[in-house]
This record gives sequence, structure tokens and C-alpha cells, in this order.
Amino acid sequence: MTQIKSITLGELGNNCYLITDQASGLSALVDCTDDSKEMRDFIGSAKLEYILLTHGHFDHIGGVAAISRDYGAKVVISAQDASMLSSGKASLSAFFGIKQDKITPDLTVSEGSSLMLGETQIKVLATPGHTKGGVCYLLKDCIFTGDTLFFCSCGRTDFPGGSSKEIMQSLKRLATLEDSLKVYPGHDRTSTIAFEKANNPFMR
Repeated sequence: MTQIKSITLGELGNNCYLITDQASGLSALVDCTDDSKEMRDFIGSAKLEYILLTHGHFDHIGGVAAISRDYGAKVVISAQDASMLSSGKASLSAFFGIKQDKITPDLTVSEGSSLMLGETQIKVLATPGHTKGGVCYLLKDCIFTGDTLFFCSCGRTDFPGGSSKEIMQSLKRLATLEDSLKVYPGHDRTSTIAFEKANNPFMR
């Protein structure tokens, strides 16, 4: 059994999620917008094993350096987006005048990678389009889609590394997953694969 909590932080309304494997008590944070008091209160006393990054844009990684250091969590990102953790230009933080700490990931993942959080298996799906190395994290009954799939929308593709062709291919792939899967996106409200297939203009 897993427990999932969410919090929305930052000027761009980023969703961050705390996955807890109830058998082991281990947790993983999906994306880490900042290291604010709100974020730390949200994490609380969780035994943070991983910080799972869906991609390398600044609004998803702003708190990674401090939170990973203070909680002893391993930083996980796709191999293709790993360089964004040490480049303010690539992460877009420089464009917004935000100072970015250089981060070295502990693990890089790619299509087919799998992580164990206690007894919970987390599979990695490569879903490029918003960034070259965007990934989704798939659990038994839910998926964390970052900026690939939103409620009735999808991530923009006009940033460096973006591709409208690739994001459409990624969305087509997500449409083949179980209809019952709950969708936890990087912004906006939660959804399901079934709802998105029926209502999202980018998935029709």
C-alpha cells in the first residue's frame, strides 16, 4: 500500500508529491519546487529515500540541493536532463533571474528503469517533448506526469529541447495505459487516463 500527499507551491503553481510506502515507511518526493518552510512542513518526519525529478526545469528543482542534503535523499533524474541540474541556462532559471545551485544527481534513469521504494515499485517511462529527457513515474494505480500531461492539456514545447512531435508521441503512449490510472501532473488538478482520453484535445 502507498500513501500519496500533494502540495502546490511557487509562483507557477507547481505540484509536488510525497509517496510513502506504508510497509517500510520510506518516502519519495516527486519534484521539489523550493526548500521553503511549507515544503519542509509537508515532508515532515518522512524517511525520504528519493527525490524523483520529472524533468530539469527550474520550477521543479528549486529546492533539490537543500532538501536532498538535509534529508539524505537520493536525487533521481533522466540521463538526458541531468545536465540541467548544473546549468541555469538549460533549466531556465537564468532566464528568470533565479540563482541555481549546482546539483549532482545520485541516479540517472531512462526508459525501462525501475526503482523500489520499500515494497513499492516505481517504473520510469520516457516521455520527451516538454524537455528532451522528460519522464513519468508509474506506480500500480497512478502515474506522475510532470509537465507532459496536464488536466485537459499538455506541457509547452517552445523551450530549448522541446518538441511538439515528441510530446504528441508521448501522449499517445500514455493513452495506452490503464484507463483507471490516476494522473498526478506537475501543475493543475489531478485526473485519470480515461478522462484525458475522452476530454483532452491533445490525446484524441
